[in-house]
Amino acid sequence: MSLPSDTFLLYRGLGIWYNPPMLSHADTLLKLASFDYDLPEQCIAQEPGPIRDRARLMVLHRVTGSIEDRIFSDITDYLEEGDVLVVNDTKVFPCRIMARKKTGGAVEIFLLSEQGLNSWEALVSGGVGIGSRLDINGDVEAEITASGEKGIKTVRFHGVRDVREVLPEIGQTPLPPYIKRKPDACDRERYQTVYASHDGAVAAPTAGLHFTTELLRMLESKGVRIVPVTLSVGPGTFQPVRVDDITLHRMLPERFAIPRDSAALINGARAEGRRIIAVGTTSVRTLESAAAQDGQVVPGEGTTDLFIYPGHTFRVIDGMITNFHLPKSTLLMLVSAFAGREHVLRAYRRAVVEQYRFYSYGDAMFIRPV
Repeated sequence: MSLPSDTFLLYRGLGIWYNPPMLSHADTLLKLASFDYDLPEQCIAQEPGPIRDRARLMVLHRVTGSIEDRIFSDITDYLEEGDVLVVNDTKVFPCRIMARKKTGGAVEIFLLSEQGLNSWEALVSGGVGIGSRLDINGDVEAEITASGEKGIKTVRFHGVRDVREVLPEIGQTPLPPYIKRKPDACDRERYQTVYASHDGAVAAPTAGLHFTTELLRMLESKGVRIVPVTLSVGPGTFQPVRVDDITLHRMLPERFAIPRDSAALINGARAEGRRIIAVGTTSVRTLESAAAQDGQVVPGEGTTDLFIYPGHTFRVIDGMITNFHLPKSTLLMLVSAFAGREHVLRAYRRAVVEQYRFYSYGDAMFIRPV
């Protein structure tokens, strides 16, 4: 006799419990190795595609796991009148600064968050200690004034009224570490969504990179509401999971904000049975962090270290637009929590065979609602 694997069965006549194998299998699903897959290096996109909305789009049906191959502009075929499309309007700032020690050695300053005028928390390479002064461009100097946890240092800038004003000149676009080239002028525009408006991110919410202004207008003319939230993407987006049991991993906190109007539109749509489609994992985390038990989204500002992995109960979203993510990454775990690990990994294997482009400058996936 075949026994159900997702329940405990009571053999009443014998008075014993049968513990099916699925329990140990469920434990396995929360192991790091369960989120691994083989990815040839040539699949990792090193440059943006020539046209944003001409990227490829894999449509994954959340329930059945069936797949369609389209281009991104075809998203208009899948979004309906009354849908709410939630976008993360954070803006990447040129936070990578190249400097030199007084002895001539190269140092990279990676700005994280502003603490006050010309005072920033940052990651600083080169083993420089407190009191070190680094030359940036002959006029601007950076002084290491404090050292904190996880290698984060406090940097004070000298020779400039406000370093923010000169960041476009002295800073570089913070391309992800898997893009093996130096940033160029094109990246200033392409590693940024067309709706970016709130400075503070050190990485782009990459699912949104595929939208053009024209495509957004087409969606709005169809009756799709475009609703902004903000999550300032931090370096934790690239933080590897170093524990075998993924439930022990801890996310680095990131700042988010949900405007009152956005919360009202989302809550109104949910009350009327209309669909909420999140653009990117950052939008998902923002909404899920701010959701009450009944799924009502609470407006306001805060920080979140929410880690979403299989077993999470989604309270707000019905569908998701996302890119293809790193093996063993928290982003892949989030997508697996929403669409099912087996469906997602099967889709990823197919994406490799079909030569989809992966990661930040890569192609997109639409996880279609029921």
